[in-house]
Amino acid sequence: MKALTLFGILVAGAISIGVLYSGDSQPALKDVFKEQFMIGAALNDAVVSGKDVNAAEIVTKHCNTITAENVMKWALIHPEPNQYDFAAADRFVEFGVKHKMFIVGHTLVWHAQIPDAAFTDNAGKLLNREAMLVRLKDHISTVVGRYKGRVKGWDVVNEALTDEGEFRDTKWRQTIGDDFVAKAFEYAHQADPDAELYYNDFSLEKPAKRDAVVRLVKDLKAKGLRIDGVGIQGHWGMDYPTRENFDAFVDAVAALGVKVMVTELDLDILPSVSDYQGADVSMRAELQKKLNPFPDSLPDSMQQVHANRYAELFSMLVSQSKNINRVTFWGVYDKTSWLNNWPVPGRTSYPLLFDRNYQAKPAFDAIVKVVQK
Repeated sequence: MKALTLFGILVAGAISIGVLYSGDSQPALKDVFKEQFMIGAALNDAVVSGKDVNAAEIVTKHCNTITAENVMKWALIHPEPNQYDFAAADRFVEFGVKHKMFIVGHTLVWHAQIPDAAFTDNAGKLLNREAMLVRLKDHISTVVGRYKGRVKGWDVVNEALTDEGEFRDTKWRQTIGDDFVAKAFEYAHQADPDAELYYNDFSLEKPAKRDAVVRLVKDLKAKGLRIDGVGIQGHWGMDYPTRENFDAFVDAVAALGVKVMVTELDLDILPSVSDYQGADVSMRAELQKKLNPFPDSLPDSMQQVHANRYAELFSMLVSQSKNINRVTFWGVYDKTSWLNNWPVPGRTSYPLLFDRNYQAKPAFDAIVKVVQK
């Protein structure tokens, strides 16, 4: 089926929107897709600490795997060179253990959400290669070692590649060199030899980036390093990725003998900000309306467009289920999605299966029907 665009005309005969699902009326997604792949969600601290009980109930019913949304990123778990803060990460892991879930740590090496001090000495000068490798190994050994045997998989390196297929020119590369990825995988395996190790990135369906991640996996394997899977961040839209590009990515990575995972799934129905780059600032108020067309709620007609696109995406995922190990949503319900207020302040987003009142949206029923058919 051709992907629907944001403001496209609804096709004639589209199924009507039913009553929103809630509570026990919903089938558990982890059961619906038990023959295809694990179903997960990225959790914030409110979910695992008991502050957001309704979200926790959604997770425990529908998910058999969880990922740390923020609490294991360097800036939160290692805010100063000689200081660790494990309180929130401990709560996350304890939640997963309690509910017998496959726990994924996210992320050990990333160029964002990391203090500048992680790369510098006391004088503020960038560390040399040897000193940075010591700091990298200390971080990975400490964090992975603390959760050894409980966290079953780690996003070891996140977003190291450009869309053109080159290494990003980050401080990791500037201080260590291109082999910072290999060293991270080496140290992670040393810290927990039984944990699965992943590379995670977005837009991997783009040919140049797909080819680059294939080269990266081959290089790690050639060095004798463990890599168990590649995660494609599913921050997708109404007209991307194409099925052709997605299938080409999955087939190419699966052929290397590693797992494929959709790691950060959400579906943005709002207009792309890139379509309005360079717009006249004198039209700011009008532009704000265009970029935030549904400030209060998503109309029923657009709920159905969103549901139809989710069905398309899950049809694509199910068709590749022999190669896909896990599908993890990036968040639990719309209110706490990272897409709210991003990349433009004030935007109200609707990317997940559950709305701001914890109710299942038409998209929930749409993906269930993919399997039922």
